[in-house]
Amino acid sequence: MRLLFMGTPGFAVPALRKLLSSRHQVNGVFTQPDRPSGRGRKLAICPVKQVALHSGLPVHQPERLAPEEWKVLVESTADALVVVAYGKMLPAWLFTLPPFGAINVHASLLPRYRGAAPVPWAIVRGETCTGVTTMRIDRGMDTGDVLLQKEVEIGEEETSVQLGDRLAVLGADLLAETLGELEAGRIRPRPQDPRLASYAPMLKKSDGEIDWSRSSRQIFNRVRGFNPWPGTFTWRGGSLLRILKARPVTPTVQRQAAGSLLRWGSGRALVACGKGWLELLQVQPENHKPVAASDFLNGLRLQAGRSILLGQ
Repeated sequence: MRLLFMGTPGFAVPALRKLLSSRHQVNGVFTQPDRPSGRGRKLAICPVKQVALHSGLPVHQPERLAPEEWKVLVESTADALVVVAYGKMLPAWLFTLPPFGAINVHASLLPRYRGAAPVPWAIVRGETCTGVTTMRIDRGMDTGDVLLQKEVEIGEEETSVQLGDRLAVLGADLLAETLGELEAGRIRPRPQDPRLASYAPMLKKSDGEIDWSRSSRQIFNRVRGFNPWPGTFTWRGGSLLRILKARPVTPTVQRQAAGSLLRWGSGRALVACGKGWLELLQVQPENHKPVAASDFLNGLRLQAGRSILLGQ
């Protein structure tokens, strides 16, 4: 099958590599334009472009999708468009051009977690399993007919980075299977049931601020799910404090107000939550490097059994 690949971040790289090692022919790659990045604001090449250039593939980076240019290119070079985290909604005229349409790899079990951030929100909302879906793209946001799906369990301490890496590989394998089954005519596309839909909106920086009135399990899920961005953070005396690693615990200590940071035992940092306690393992004070929570407590000179209030 002749393919045009559309993708941008690292999540799309395993799928592109899988296609390049298959019997299918990738005739070009579309990715987002290079963007300024880092303190120097130098133009950064995205992961998909790096792989494409190394493989000698034509790379296209349009700011907008012009119908006249795309029509000639797609109709002459592609039996299908393969879209993996491209980063833009496709216009309807585009995904109807090639014979097999536009096939998307989505990191959830649709119709669950439609939207831009399915991996973080699945973790944040306490899901114990998720998966990948191949689907035909239509006019809606992740509303197209399902082609194939594969389910996996979410590890109890797994972060978005770890889960995303696993789903990227799983999605690449499912994509290859999907293309083969489509060619053979063995897939019957299945409409999604909109009554079962849930949504995973794009993450905002404010999503990472910890509300200590939540349960320790809910906050723990946010620490995992919002890793690496936007991260989770709270406030101490007007200064930002990032929570990098933590875990829910059940110590035998007297109940305290939500947000109370307690030094327990020889140097464990516990925070009272709306329900339960969260043990901080690694934190990053504002304008400082990450440190073990025990070292942070030492810097505060907080005595055993004493507490201070976070979130202010």
